[in-house]
Amino acid sequence: MAEIQNPNQQGGGQDSKTLLTFTIVFFVLFLGLQFFLKQKKTEPPAQTAVHQQQQPEEHASQPAAPAAAHANVPAGPVTQAAAESTIVVENELYRITFTNRGAQVTSWILKKYRDDDGKPLDLVNHAAAAKFGYPLSLYTYDTYDADLRSQLQQAMFVPSATGTITAPGSLSFEYSSGSLTVHKTFRFDATYVIHADISVTQNGAPVAAMLAWPSGFGDQDSLPHYATASLNTAQNGKAEQTKAKKVSGGATLQGPFDWAGVSDLYFAAIFLPDMPKDTELVSLHNTIGVPQNRKNPDPKHADQASVLGAAMGTAQPYSVRLFVGPKSLDVLGSVPTSGASLEKTVSFGMWGVISKPLFLILRFLHEHVVANWGWAILILTIVLNMAMLPTRFQAMRQSLKMQRIQPQIEAIKAKYAKYKSTDPRRQEMNKEIFDLQRRENVNMFGGCLPMLLPWPLLYAFYSMLGNVIELRQAHWLWLPDLSAPDPLHILPIFFIVSMFLVQWLTPSPGVDPSQQRMMALTMPAVFGFMTWNVASGLALYWAGSNILGIVQQMLMNRTKLGKEMHALALKRAAKRSGKPALARR
Repeated sequence: MAEIQNPNQQGGGQDSKTLLTFTIVFFVLFLGLQFFLKQKKTEPPAQTAVHQQQQPEEHASQPAAPAAAHANVPAGPVTQAAAESTIVVENELYRITFTNRGAQVTSWILKKYRDDDGKPLDLVNHAAAAKFGYPLSLYTYDTYDADLRSQLQQAMFVPSATGTITAPGSLSFEYSSGSLTVHKTFRFDATYVIHADISVTQNGAPVAAMLAWPSGFGDQDSLPHYATASLNTAQNGKAEQTKAKKVSGGATLQGPFDWAGVSDLYFAAIFLPDMPKDTELVSLHNTIGVPQNRKNPDPKHADQASVLGAAMGTAQPYSVRLFVGPKSLDVLGSVPTSGASLEKTVSFGMWGVISKPLFLILRFLHEHVVANWGWAILILTIVLNMAMLPTRFQAMRQSLKMQRIQPQIEAIKAKYAKYKSTDPRRQEMNKEIFDLQRRENVNMFGGCLPMLLPWPLLYAFYSMLGNVIELRQAHWLWLPDLSAPDPLHILPIFFIVSMFLVQWLTPSPGVDPSQQRMMALTMPAVFGFMTWNVASGLALYWAGSNILGIVQQMLMNRTKLGKEMHALALKRAAKRSGKPALARR
């Protein structure tokens, strides 16, 4: 990063102005990005369509209510449990607790993950589920019966087993009230994927009762966490993510689907239909009050957050797989699909073409070099800075060439100083300067390349660290979570000091001394402010780059090229101040 913050300045103070311009533009973009993300997090959900497929009226594809001809169908046998009971299904990855009331899930523990309080992570959002429905409940259209959905969620099913089931295994639920008959069978293996077979009839007619994940995720404990939710769909090999404000509650999307479901930043619940052409997806969108202070909740101080869910099924008996687990590239890539990979549920943002390769390199370092994400980030920082070292030397060469011809450029400017800026003869001045630069093989943009190259890397790091679950709660020395800001602000302070040292060590011929002093103070302050609340993994990368920049600059200052740069800087400073130049050791 040193080459961005402290480029070798070119003649006439132009590079300092360029650097200052880059700094201001980046600072504005950075603050704008933060403001935009904040607006996205707090903007109330708009009831708009999810895709162009959703443009028709809601429930346009909903089947009609059962025909009146079925009203006199003789009632069948009654199959109901006498009391509520729970059944636990577990493997090495999860522990799922079912209740026979509604044949739905009341707890979905992921054994390899912890919540922010250090407890086993439960993917069931209990506050939202109590209002909008629990996982693996059944969603029905109101056109059937306004009370049918509630009846299905409260029905006392008869389970095929009790106690604890160790996967691989299966669990079935049966219910019949005479006119309403429901069969739900779930099969489990050693992965995060379960398989479901669903059949619902009323008065002998099939009912479109869709398997649902209706109420977000258990790791959503604050407004920013809710704001990361999205509806994820894949059709014909093309994946798409739709943010909450564009998701219309109760809207029906027609298949075929490779897969579809919902996710937040780190976890997902994705349906994979066995018969893609025959299934439909219903998007669910509700709102819930989220306390501003999670540890001391106060109903008077709460924000409204979007709760996203999805339901998939059809009117006929159907089968569907359901992935419920972490958005880890390895895990997602291992799930068989009929089209696009589930890896598409991980968003690397607009810099994904850089972010994803960076993460793959980082993961390789973590798996094969050092088993700590913080040290892996520092090793990757060294690799990237060494790769950009040739551009630093090239920038110094171009800057030195520019300084050598600076007296001739000033003479040309003096020659045309008597003409106004609107005088056509001013164009002749520009042509003379351009011809001089071409003769001396000077590229006026050669010093800008090192300033531009690290910006995409910086944004890519920013995007990567905020979207990969592998860095969630990853610790390094005093840092408990590399995806969260440094709680002690040690890295930002260290960054400010190290950046000041880089500024002091970097020769800047052509820059006014007072302007140089101002930049040496303001730039560390500005960039230090930017690192104050960013992910500590990003701050670690940035601070590590500064340390390498200091070492590189000290070594470069000892070269013939560096000594000449310093001599020119002292000579120009002395000329401006009217004092003799003193040799710098």
